[in-house]
Amino acid sequence: MTAAVPSAASRIAVVTGASSGIGAATARQLAEAGYRVVLTARRKDRIEALAKELTTAGHSATAYALDVTDRVAVDEFATAFRTIGVLVNNAGGALGADPVATGDPDEWRRMYDTNVLGTLNVTQALLPALTASRDGTVVVVSSTAGHATYEGGAGYVAAKHAEHVLAETLRLEIVGTPVRVIEIAPGMVRTEEFALTRFGGDAQKAAKVYDGVAEPLTADDVADTIAWAVTRPSHVNVDLLVVRPRAQASNTKVYRER
Repeated sequence: MTAAVPSAASRIAVVTGASSGIGAATARQLAEAGYRVVLTARRKDRIEALAKELTTAGHSATAYALDVTDRVAVDEFATAFRTIGVLVNNAGGALGADPVATGDPDEWRRMYDTNVLGTLNVTQALLPALTASRDGTVVVVSSTAGHATYEGGAGYVAAKHAEHVLAETLRLEIVGTPVRVIEIAPGMVRTEEFALTRFGGDAQKAAKVYDGVAEPLTADDVADTIAWAVTRPSHVNVDLLVVRPRAQASNTKVYRER
């Protein structure tokens, strides 16, 4: 089945967390697919550089500095759009790897705010514009952590479970409208920042996550998956797509070469 060409009314794609990793890679691939991409993230310099890269390559890209946890700012951002075709809720991340007994409540709160309430804020604010396009798509980039737990990951797992349920419930609630809800749940992905951020900048701990794994997923692998799901014909809804590297059978079973 060939990719669908975005209609004029639905060719704008908003990508949150577009300053690096999966978000930046997704923006590039959607631009290649013919979308006008709106790049949002807190780091203005990063998204402006990406927007310049894309426009130099002949694509349409706009950078907009945005903190998805700031509802006032999100609502102001939403006023710029009468219609959009795609919203990719990618902003998020993990903090810490402590057991429940010693986990930092502030880290749990920050993960919930970004992964869950950030997704809620942007989805609520842009849902009218997505509906007005008559061909809207909401993408929630969750994680395999939203579908199975593992020791030392409860805070992130809890946030991603909530994000999964948000997507699942929204799909039920808006069925019959011209908006579909897609959840992409990646497993082990090696990006330049995810593990490093999780371990507070400790490069040794971050590297250990991928120790012995020959080929973890890359940001481009996940972005390719997102772009494929988004460009299916409008009547095709990829409810949930779990994507892992071949070496990862589950969140707790990974083949590591010695």
